[in-house]
Amino acid sequence: MIDQRSSGTPSPAYTADPAWQALTEAERGIFTTRRDALWADVERPLRALYGEHAAYPQVLEELEVIIARAYAARTLELRLLDERRLSTPDWFQRPDMVGYVCYTDRFAGTLRELPGRLDYLEDLGVTYLHLMPLLRPRSGPNDGGYAVEDYRSVDPRLGTMEDLRDVATQLRGRGMSLVVDLVCNHTAREHVWARKAISGDRDYQDYYLMYPDRTMPDQWERTLPEIFPDFAPGNFTWVDECSRWVWTTFNDYQWDLNYTNPRVFAEMLDVILALANQGVEVVRLDAVAFMWKRMGTNCQNQPEAHSILQAFRALTRIAAPGLILLAEAIVSPEDLVPYLGTGDATNKECELAYHNVLMVSLWSALAEGNARLLTRTLERMPRIPSGTAWLTYARLHDDIGWAVTDENAASVGLDGFLHRSFLSDFYSGAFWGSNAKGLVFQENPLTRDRRISGSLASLAGLEAALAGGSEWDVHLAVQRILLLHNLVLAFGGVPLIYMGDEIGMLNDYSFTQQPDHADDNRWVHRPRMDWAAAELRHDPGTVEGRIFGGIRELAHLRTQIGAFHARAASVPVWLGNDAVFGLVRTSPRGRILVVANVSDQPKWVSLQGFDRLDPGAWLDDLITGERTGWTFELPPYAVRWLVGTD
Repeated sequence: MIDQRSSGTPSPAYTADPAWQALTEAERGIFTTRRDALWADVERPLRALYGEHAAYPQVLEELEVIIARAYAARTLELRLLDERRLSTPDWFQRPDMVGYVCYTDRFAGTLRELPGRLDYLEDLGVTYLHLMPLLRPRSGPNDGGYAVEDYRSVDPRLGTMEDLRDVATQLRGRGMSLVVDLVCNHTAREHVWARKAISGDRDYQDYYLMYPDRTMPDQWERTLPEIFPDFAPGNFTWVDECSRWVWTTFNDYQWDLNYTNPRVFAEMLDVILALANQGVEVVRLDAVAFMWKRMGTNCQNQPEAHSILQAFRALTRIAAPGLILLAEAIVSPEDLVPYLGTGDATNKECELAYHNVLMVSLWSALAEGNARLLTRTLERMPRIPSGTAWLTYARLHDDIGWAVTDENAASVGLDGFLHRSFLSDFYSGAFWGSNAKGLVFQENPLTRDRRISGSLASLAGLEAALAGGSEWDVHLAVQRILLLHNLVLAFGGVPLIYMGDEIGMLNDYSFTQQPDHADDNRWVHRPRMDWAAAELRHDPGTVEGRIFGGIRELAHLRTQIGAFHARAASVPVWLGNDAVFGLVRTSPRGRILVVANVSDQPKWVSLQGFDRLDPGAWLDDLITGERTGWTFELPPYAVRWLVGTD
């Protein structure tokens, strides 16, 4: 049996573990081979984090034991999954990846009931299912499930870990990957670690950032922003039971973890691998931008946060290479790309990240009826590593913050502050002529920052159009919804559909009647699935049928187009018309030009002399199957996927 890094090296601590001893020689050899190949990628970030820590050698040994035990516990089915993923490392970059995001209870009821709804998702073309927070949260207010009381169990209202494992197995049998949230920046104050800290256990107090008086908190606060200024001002909470100020970035019941303590890192790695061994294929790491604190900064996007993610990536690839990591980092463009790896960490951090810049830019283009800012912003985005992909989306469970930088705004002649204010006014319906029905979320009186809540359909004008009774307005609203999904599907990476958007579900104002939700208007766009409306999805005479049918057709068409592979270059192009957005996808798999009219008026487009498509006398639109010349008219909110042809 090969089990040493070099001759004379003592056997690692895990070799005496009964689970390890039960493995075959071949199984042990596979683990050892991976460990030896990737150990440099483990030590590089860990040395940056804990190299000066007195217990650093013991930290490395403990982490090696954790990954060995996790590897030994993987079932045969999951080991085979690992081999498939290693054989097809681009599996999540392929054009057949289409994501769906939902709350289990609001979509299906419970985990046991969820498999009964999988035919619906398969019909839509879904291959990636993100079930919103389902680990056991604290009772009462819990930030939509992001205040976790127990990482090792499922919310009992939804089911059990056994139910989760069964869902993962059934999804895998249909070619779908399960995505689950892991809140890695903080725990609920009811978590066992926090309870032990409250009781006075010094070891567990070091799991958090706790101070006996305001001296240190006041120093930190000088440069810290407020995430929820309306209902959770400040970043520290006094806890009477232990006479300490506790760091609470988000809410007073969400306690930030102290990653300067390597025990915290080890605990979280163990949780990630436990989820992988339930069959989870993508772990969404929540609030990763906040994981490391540095005095004098906003304590976001610190280099050590990236080192944490790089170490997670290397260690999980040894134990469970069928798992990939998703960074939930909703940050400015210059801070966003590093979560996918840069420099020495290229292709060695998270495989997936949210393209919130694209999302914001799409809504901005629709509000203005102008594609200049969208084009310029995407032009300025750096390329991402070849082994990674964006998650593209137009709407998810959270509020929309207008992440338009002053520099990008100025590059097209806009004032950044005024443009962000305009977007908040437009999508809250305060701007004259707006058709949007959004709600202002968390207005900051100092910065005038105002985020927006609202369902995609209500923000796109469908709610107002249906109330107004104009069929033309309804048509335009449906076209806006389809345009957003079209560009999300065409941009590259993994496109996400948020539950209910595929049938045009509107704002749900009943959240005000629920005590746990009434003070958080993000619940306006977290309705329960309308299964009666979903039954209309195949009727093209209904709004539901027009939206579902349009998205379904695009999702299925996308699987056939090699140029939509995530590794294909996605380059915005200016086509000489402010209202027209152009995007070229180029790779050895083919070339395609996406052309979109972001306004409510028809626009002419001329591609004479355009040299980024295959030459030919005609253009074929892959969506409609129609052939056209190189000069053509685009109806309001229309999109074309064009290739040159003879």
